[in-house]
Amino acid sequence: MSMLLRKVLEMLLRRDPTTCSDQQVLFPRGDLGELDQLPTDILFQILRLLGPKEVAKLSVICKSLRFFVSDNRLWLHFLQTHQSDPSWDSVFFAETNLTFGYPLPSLVGQRPQLSFKHIYGERAQVPGAIIIDGGSGYCKFGWSKYACPSGRSATFLVRSTTYLEFGNIESPMYTRLRHFFATIYNRMQVKPNKQPVIVSIPICHYEDTESARASRRQLKDAICASLFDLNVPAVCAVNQATLALYAAKRTSGIAVNIGFQVTSVVPIFNGKVMRKIGVEVVGLGALKVTGFLKEKMQQNNLNFQSLYTVRALKENLCYVALDYEAELLKQNTQASFQAEVDGWFTLSKERFQTAEVLFKPHLAGMQAMGLHQAIALCMEHCHSAELPGDNDWYKTVVLSGGTACLPGLAERLEKELHALLPPYMSNGIRVMPPPYGADTQWFGAKMIGNLSTFPGPWCVEKKNFRQKPRLSLIW
Repeated sequence: MSMLLRKVLEMLLRRDPTTCSDQQVLFPRGDLGELDQLPTDILFQILRLLGPKEVAKLSVICKSLRFFVSDNRLWLHFLQTHQSDPSWDSVFFAETNLTFGYPLPSLVGQRPQLSFKHIYGERAQVPGAIIIDGGSGYCKFGWSKYACPSGRSATFLVRSTTYLEFGNIESPMYTRLRHFFATIYNRMQVKPNKQPVIVSIPICHYEDTESARASRRQLKDAICASLFDLNVPAVCAVNQATLALYAAKRTSGIAVNIGFQVTSVVPIFNGKVMRKIGVEVVGLGALKVTGFLKEKMQQNNLNFQSLYTVRALKENLCYVALDYEAELLKQNTQASFQAEVDGWFTLSKERFQTAEVLFKPHLAGMQAMGLHQAIALCMEHCHSAELPGDNDWYKTVVLSGGTACLPGLAERLEKELHALLPPYMSNGIRVMPPPYGADTQWFGAKMIGNLSTFPGPWCVEKKNFRQKPRLSLIW
């Protein structure tokens, strides 16, 4: 380290001082010796090169170095480069809003003072978590220290949790969950007793009724029991809508998840699902959109062997038209894609007709609200609720799900919402595409799993699970 500092210092002292920018201000002479002659930005560059461990040691050398080593900008850099955090604002959001667990603290008009040096040290010691995002057709799993999910597999969670009745913990649901989680651990080749687990679950039992609450409690018990019987040390269960909002660095807004079979429009205020306001559900999901493209292709004598080919074409060629009628009049809308099994396909108007079913379900023979109508209805309910705090909290809409990644969807929704709602409600509306694509919820869980205070305030441990009749889990 001393050799590096000496070489950099010799190089800088040979520089022409007139080449220094205005921002490179020399420190007043203090207790740094020859380093007092270095401009501020150069000293920071040296500290960045040394790395977090060596920089931490420098804080005991002298008072001036202790001042620089404590600078938040330096440790934000280390958080991004040494701990695989996506961006400094994601770290800032998580450590500001999620540190204390659920319920989230009210931070209106105040922000806690953060020491990112302390946060870096705490996050470096956090064991991380196994994240199992039980998504609507596919499950994404991986360790929270990874840059992205390490694997995917088909999942039964939506069909089993949404449409089946649950009995006691010893019911077939418990058995299926235990087998499912054991399979994930086997694929990851990790032992369940090593790290806490974060489970992301699709929104189910939407109503704010006693029977729906009982069904959600039974599902929580089944999930926790199956994981604790695998010797998992702690469990954190969070619904997908909330995780999508966190991934977008928001704690309040409307989360719209285009799932495998249904689309849910979920109002969330300060991290809590506002079931009393109402969760809107449209009986149209990714499967129906893919099926509609399949019908269009069959009508045009485009042959394929597998529905996976149709899904690949949807994901790679389809888009949402900002003006559907104007798009129909365009002469050239063709594009081609080579499917893995069936070879090359060329689509034309099917490219934008496919996603139009989200706005006009009757095109697919369905009697249901369009997606924009469901969101507008949810916004009207949110506005009427008059919750304390920010009156515009519901004007941020975060999309999630693979089908929500279709280009142009966010822009089209904004246009339709402005047309449906009065100005006092539509002004300021922002529709955000999935921040991390189809893996958005997984990245929301990653924020929690890498918190400096994890697992403490977010998890329930086995010893507490049996003692509490109602778990403090987030649904």
